[in-house]
Amino acid sequence: MPNLRLALCQIDPWVGDLARNSEEVLRWSKRAAGSGADLIAFPEMVLTGYPVEDLAFRGSFVEGSRAALVDLAAKLAAEGLGDTPVVVGYLGRGEPGTRYAGRPQNCAAVLRGGEVVTRFAKHFLPNYGVFDEYRYFVPGDQLTVLRLHGVDVALAICEDIWQEGGRVAATGQAGAGLLLSINGSPYERDKDDVRLELVRRRAAEAGCPLVYLNMVGAQDELVFDGESMVVTEGGELLLRGPQFEEALLVVDLDLPAAAEDGLPDGTVLADGLKLTRVDLGGAPKERSEPLAPQVGERLDDEAEVYAALVEGTRAYVRKNGARSVLIGLSGGIDSALVAAIAVDAVGAENVYGVSMPSRYSSQHSRDDAAELARRTGLHFRTVSIAPMFDAYMGAAELTGLAEENLQSRLRGTLLMAISNQEGQLVLAPGNKSELAVGYSTLYGDSVGAYGPIKDVYKTLIFKLARWRNAAAEARGEVPPIPENTISKPPSAELRPDQVDTDSLPDYDLLDAVLTRYVEGDEGRDAIVAAGFPAEVVDRVVRLVDTAEYKRRQYPPGPKVSPKNFGRDRRLPITNRWRQG
Repeated sequence: MPNLRLALCQIDPWVGDLARNSEEVLRWSKRAAGSGADLIAFPEMVLTGYPVEDLAFRGSFVEGSRAALVDLAAKLAAEGLGDTPVVVGYLGRGEPGTRYAGRPQNCAAVLRGGEVVTRFAKHFLPNYGVFDEYRYFVPGDQLTVLRLHGVDVALAICEDIWQEGGRVAATGQAGAGLLLSINGSPYERDKDDVRLELVRRRAAEAGCPLVYLNMVGAQDELVFDGESMVVTEGGELLLRGPQFEEALLVVDLDLPAAAEDGLPDGTVLADGLKLTRVDLGGAPKERSEPLAPQVGERLDDEAEVYAALVEGTRAYVRKNGARSVLIGLSGGIDSALVAAIAVDAVGAENVYGVSMPSRYSSQHSRDDAAELARRTGLHFRTVSIAPMFDAYMGAAELTGLAEENLQSRLRGTLLMAISNQEGQLVLAPGNKSELAVGYSTLYGDSVGAYGPIKDVYKTLIFKLARWRNAAAEARGEVPPIPENTISKPPSAELRPDQVDTDSLPDYDLLDAVLTRYVEGDEGRDAIVAAGFPAEVVDRVVRLVDTAEYKRRQYPPGPKVSPKNFGRDRRLPITNRWRQG
């Protein structure tokens, strides 16, 4: 039985940086070729980064991507890599004379011998959740099958394996010995289990092993977790890559020899796909000592979510050219977790914390902020807002909520002033529970360029803080978050003896209702029928519905849940419908 050695390059492309991405493909291809690979593959749209959103409408960018592809083929050959075929995702357009001539397409190509040997476009275009590909792209209409070293390899792009039929069914009809899918599949909590079962199911439907290659890194709200895998047609997991890490994954696969009497080029297959055969030649290979399978361990739940938050923060800071970040440290759990994430993402030497006490700030909160700084090693200073607050109050004589919000807005103004003066990127500390019900101050605690815990409910905030401390202790390190910060009742400390439960239900109850209403899209009556107190549900639903304008003005943050406040959930701000 012929053996094919695949090199899967699980890497982090940067949206819009064609030159950098091309150099990365070249660099990783050199490593892959050194492993003796017969076929090298990269993720979906690796040349342009993903998702490109409305950049797809800019003709100059489309042509830049196409030109970069041709240049890359020449560079690979010039570096002595021309004999090894390389599968690369890029932004293309419909070819002249075709139904979709000139329109943008999510494409992949096979490069070999200094040339673009073949191109094809994604067939199924996702248009749900965070995806808007019908807005940008037109579909492809072919199944490309490479014959390499006596094995037929069918090619697909991400959504092509998430939908029934299409290229999966066509692969089975064509009798291919392997299905290779390149992907840009974003992370969300518990999605890895869904992916594995999907890949197993599609491998069985295709009747051959399935290779699932995913990217890593992050782009604005989306985080990509890698975890590339290879599954046999019988469901056996042969390879699983690491999560949230770039990696070169090399696997030897014993595959059936291609049939000489297979379906001819141009045959119409499932969903009208036309079979496109590309013969890359090469005699069948047999290896006496194939590489052992690599099945990496998966992270546990809290470790996985925390890694996603770190990856999202790191990518946003680094890819936007910032060198350091600034955080308002209140001594509370939210800013403490954001600080720990930031230190892990960009290094303590690049994290700056500011304590901004008012007359209502407790001494223990001030001490907790200073202790956090000591434990993590981040830069720390204290700037009291009391003089500014007194000046405002003397001029405006504010009371009640206006007085409380003034404190938050003074802190926001101070953070942005320091950011402007010193060049640090401000991180906002708001969590999903607060954002859901509008428990935040516009132009106050909502200021910033990025919100690392924007998609994390308060109950999970506490779990992540405890996990991070336990992970530090397991490594013999000092836990970054003071125990008092975790154990004390949450409070904004904007008035004497204030705690969050003065204004909100207990977080366990609040988050349970929010999960049903936000992620589950359950109505008021359904939530009450599930056993939740009607008065609490009515209150929470009302708060969520009337806080949309605040959420729209909050900075982006990493998506970790099935439905985040951002690309996933798009409700009108001006909206008279109420669940009642």
